[in-house]
Order: sequence, then C-alpha cells, then structure tokens
Amino acid sequence: MLRLLALVLLLANGLYFAWGNGLLLAYGLGPAQQGEPQHMAQQIAPASIKLLKPEEFKQLEEQVKAEREPKECMEAGPFDAAQAAVLRQSLADALPAAVWALEEVHIVPRWIVYLGKYANAEALAKKRVEIAAMNLSLEPLENPALEPGLSLGGYGTKAEADAALVRLSARGLHTAHVLQERAESTGFQLKLPVVGVALKPKLDEIRAMLGGKPLAPCAK
Repeated sequence: MLRLLALVLLLANGLYFAWGNGLLLAYGLGPAQQGEPQHMAQQIAPASIKLLKPEEFKQLEEQVKAEREPKECMEAGPFDAAQAAVLRQSLADALPAAVWALEEVHIVPRWIVYLGKYANAEALAKKRVEIAAMNLSLEPLENPALEPGLSLGGYGTKAEADAALVRLSARGLHTAHVLQERAESTGFQLKLPVVGVALKPKLDEIRAMLGGKPLAPCAK
C-alpha cells in the first residue's frame, strides 16, 4: 500500500513538474503564458543617454520656452516697387530670410475726404483743433505727397467718398474735397508670419525701415 502511495506521489510530482515547465504544451496542457513584450521596447538604452552641461541645459530650456510662447503674424504696406527694393535689402541685412517675406499684392484704389495742403505746421495744427472741436476723426495719410494735409476717411470708390463729403458738409465742414489718394496698382506687402520672443526685440528696428507705414497684426 505504501509503495503504491509513494508511486502515485512520484508520478504526480513528475506531472506537475512537466506541466509547470511547459513540457506538456504540445498536448494543450500548461500554465497561462505571462508576457509583456512592450516593456522591452520601452526600456531606456543607456548608450543613448547624454548628460548636458549646465549651459547646454539652459540653452535647451530657453529654446523650449521660446517655442511655447504665443506667436503672432504682423504685416505692413503696401509698398511700391522702389520702396520694396530698398526694404528688401534692409531686411536681408538685419533678419534671417525665414522670418519675413515681401508678397506681391493687388492695391485697390483709394479716395479720401481731404483737407489741405496747408502752408505750414501752424496752419495744420489750427485745423486739427477745429476738427477735434467738431468731434470728427482723422486718418493717417498714406501718400506723403499730400502732406501737410488731413484725411477725414478713406473709401474704395469715389461715390462713397462723395457721399461722405455731403454728410460732413451738413455738419458744417465746407473746406474739404474728394481726392484720389491711391491709384489701382500692384505693390508689395511685408509679412512677418511668426513673431515670437526672438523677433520682438527687433520690431522697433523693423518699424524704422517702413517709411512711416504701420506694422500691425495680419488681416484675418
């Protein structure tokens, strides 16, 4: 009886050993296989690790910070061909080519309600005071040839400008007239598509190249 029991235990142990070590998998018997091969792919290769010097780490940190800073698009213009040629050379000397572009654009005609030309700065200042007293607003002149003078608004057609002049005359302004400030033509628009922390310190330098034309957010 003891011999039979010992034989059964020995056989059971042998079967358990074969089962636990996968020797019976060919017969569909064996423990569930545990495997997570994705962990192998996620292991860090020591050879690929690079220790950064303090100055390298600071440079990388500043680069990441600059990339996360909000950026905006800015533009100025339009410029005629001669102005664009001068501006192109100035920008090429001051900025990387990747941060700016001079794009060819169609310039629509523009009519203004105009006051001027005035004989001197004193006469111009006096008229400004009169306009302010009438609660009228002024717009910058785009054509330097019309200085010293004042613009009471710009319009895309002469008919619109004539209608505006009639309204202003009804308010007591009788010395203005309609004038075409800009003819239809082809020009160039300066565009700075990505203005971030690296470029912002140079904006004053860029504005000085624009001949008085404002640098403003890009039209949407």
